[in-house]
Amino acid sequence: MPDGETADRDYVIHPGSVAVLALSEDDKVLLLRQYRHPVRRLLWELPAGLRDVPEEPLVDCAARELAEEAAYRARTWHTLLDVYTSPGMSDERIRIFLARDVEPIPDEENGYVRHHEEADMPVVWIPLADAVDRVLSGMIHNSPAVAGILAAYAASADGFKGLRPAGAPEA
Repeated sequence: MPDGETADRDYVIHPGSVAVLALSEDDKVLLLRQYRHPVRRLLWELPAGLRDVPEEPLVDCAARELAEEAAYRARTWHTLLDVYTSPGMSDERIRIFLARDVEPIPDEENGYVRHHEEADMPVVWIPLADAVDRVLSGMIHNSPAVAGILAAYAASADGFKGLRPAGAPEA
């Protein structure tokens, strides 16, 4: 500590994660409704998941999560932002991608079987401006969803020209 004392801290060591702000051609955001036991409620979330495949490029991890959780794929990917989700209690770092040129994956091509909390996750598309309103009115609480929605809204002001490439290095 600054005064020379030592302080004990407990924290979670986390492998990191990715999330995907999928945006349709008509500026709608893909959201999932998922139960989260620690907060004992259903939350509106972006497709997301752990960085649990060694050496997997982050954009590939994000594409896998978009396919598994929502059964969609995207042709255009950008890095939207990088955030520490709760740096006071975890070292989890999450890269949030912007995915555009999105299309559903036909059932015959998608072999992923959802289970546990993923078994009943409805997928909805809402206008980006409505998603911003839901964030600001307290209807969306999930931190990657909040950050991704607000960042996408801000980035849309210049047509997403200022975004980093999907493979941008982590700072």
